[in-house]
Amino acid sequence: MKKVLLLAIMMMGSMAAADSIAAADNNGLISKKSHHSVKVTLDRLENVLKKKGITIVTRWSHDAGGKKAGIPLRPTELLLFGNPKLGTHMFTSNQTAGIDLPMKALAWEDEKGQVWLSYNDPQYIAGRHGISDRAEVVKKMTGALNKLTNVAIKADDKAK
Repeated sequence: MKKVLLLAIMMMGSMAAADSIAAADNNGLISKKSHHSVKVTLDRLENVLKKKGITIVTRWSHDAGGKKAGIPLRPTELLLFGNPKLGTHMFTSNQTAGIDLPMKALAWEDEKGQVWLSYNDPQYIAGRHGISDRAEVVKKMTGALNKLTNVAIKADDKAK
């Protein structure tokens, strides 16, 4: 019942921002439409994360890897980033959360040329690892990710 209620609340929030959020699917993935190319979307996200003091772990181009392997792929880039002040709390509840953290954001172009920015919902990560004692941390992570990714995808030409 809790999961149904949580899903309903998440979907209501998604509908409120329908222009930018596709929705959290049943696998905990949140996808937002971007007004920029894959590269620019991740550049903007990386910029705002750095300005907020969030650690950038790595950036990986899946399409470049595909090109090297001789397999064409539409633009697809991954950014791995984290804030130990938040993420470590998740590990103290269950170290298996380390498979999902640090956070990842994937910018990708669909078959119609629309660019998306996708990331795992922190609530889903907590549920996946049976973490029920970190509601405040999950709430902070969720809010921060929403704000930071919104900066990356918005139509204006400057990431704050």
